[in-house]
Amino acid sequence: MRSIIAALLFALSFAARAQDWPTKPIRWLVPFAPGGPADVVARILAGALGERTGQPNIVEDQPGASGNIAHANAAKSAPDGHTLVFVVPSVITNPVYMKAAVDPFRELAPVIHLDSASMVLVAHPAFAAATVADVIAEIKTHPSAVSCGSSGALPSVGCELLRAHAGADMLMVMYKGNGPALNAVISGEINLLFDVVNTAAGHVKSGRVRAIATTAPKRGIGPLGELPVMAETIPGFELVTWHGVMVSAATPAALIERVNRELNAVLQRADVRERFVNSGLQITGGAPESFAAVLRHDYDKYGAALRAAGVKPE
Repeated sequence: MRSIIAALLFALSFAARAQDWPTKPIRWLVPFAPGGPADVVARILAGALGERTGQPNIVEDQPGASGNIAHANAAKSAPDGHTLVFVVPSVITNPVYMKAAVDPFRELAPVIHLDSASMVLVAHPAFAAATVADVIAEIKTHPSAVSCGSSGALPSVGCELLRAHAGADMLMVMYKGNGPALNAVISGEINLLFDVVNTAAGHVKSGRVRAIATTAPKRGIGPLGELPVMAETIPGFELVTWHGVMVSAATPAALIERVNRELNAVLQRADVRERFVNSGLQITGGAPESFAAVLRHDYDKYGAALRAAGVKPE
C-alpha cells in the first residue's frame, strides 16, 4: 500500500512540475553556426515561446561534430524541460558516421516535429555542370576533384549518394553549419552543396549560386519547384529534411507533453505560420509519438543508404 501511495505522490509531483513549467529561462541549443536554417527557425520559435510563457528564451549556437556537441550537452542537461535541443536529421545520421555519436533513442527524447522541407543542389556559377547528368559526368571525369560541402545530416547523405551513383570519389568538405557551407559555394571555395530551399532560394535568385535540381519527390513543390528533381536522373533520390525539438531522455513524460503543447500553440500563431510558409517550410507539429516515428523511419532509411554507399562509423 505504501509503495502505491509513494508512486502516486511521485506521479503527482511530476504533474505539478509540468503545470508550473517554465520556472526559469529556457535554453535552445542549436547544433550549427549562426545564420543557417536551423538557427533562423530556432530564433523564430524561441521568441514566440518566450512571449507565450513569459520566460526568456536564450538561443545558444553550439556548432561542431555535425551537431553532436549540442546533442551531447542536451543529453546531459537537467531533465526539467528548460533545455531544448533543436534537431535536424544529423541526430539520426550521426550514429552511422561516428562511434561516439549520441544515441537519439536512448539519450534524447522527442518533443515535437516542427516542419519539413525539400533541399536543392546548388553550385558555384563557374562550375561547369548545369544538370544532374553533367554533375555525375564531372565526378567521373575528375575523381576526387569535385568538392561537395556539408555540415552533416542530409547534405552529407546527398553527397554520398552522388558519389555512390557516379562510382567515383568526390572531395567531401565539412563545415560547422550549412550557413558557412553556402558561403563557401558563393565564394567558389567548393563546387556543390545540398542546402535547404528556404535559405538557398534568395542566393539562387540573385545569381550568387546556380540551382541544379531539388530533392523533392516531384516537380512543382515549394520555392524553386520549377527545377528538375534529382530522381529524374537518379531513381529513388529523395531527401526531405526536417526540424524538431528534443530533450534529455530522463525528462518526465508530463513535462514533455507540456512543452509539446506550448510549441504546438506557437506553431499555430499566424505570424509564425507566415514566416514558415514564406521560407518554404511545411509546418507539421503533432505529438511526441509522431516525431518518434519520423526519427525511427529516417534512421532506418538514411542509415541503409549510407551503409550501402560504404560509410562506416569512425
